[in-house]
Amino acid sequence: MRTNLVGWYEIPVTDMDRAKKFYETVFDMEISMHDLGGFKMGWFPSDHEKPGATGSLVQHEMYEPSEKAGTLIYFSCDDLSNELGRIDGAGGSILQKKTEIGGGHGFMALFLDSEGNRMALHSNK
Repeated sequence: MRTNLVGWYEIPVTDMDRAKKFYETVFDMEISMHDLGGFKMGWFPSDHEKPGATGSLVQHEMYEPSEKAGTLIYFSCDDLSNELGRIDGAGGSILQKKTEIGGGHGFMALFLDSEGNRMALHSNK
């Protein structure tokens, strides 16, 4: 395989405007909006010259946010303390504060986004 296994992810939302504002605030970036035949999508910015997957917020009847079920997505950060510090003010909540993973694997934290999805942050600092 010539690439990392994950190539795309989709995060379920119930209120696209609220979710878009949350992620733009926490990660200090812009999400582009698209309507693909009834699927409201908010695409995260991407640079195909950089490693890692990109993805989208998705609002559709087949998608349901969850705090406990489903896949856990880890967002890579330079220092997750920065993003973690913006979560409460953006309408989310912290589930697990910054925690050292051990073995030189950096740090992680868990949070709930504005839609009730459990998500994670990872950084080496």
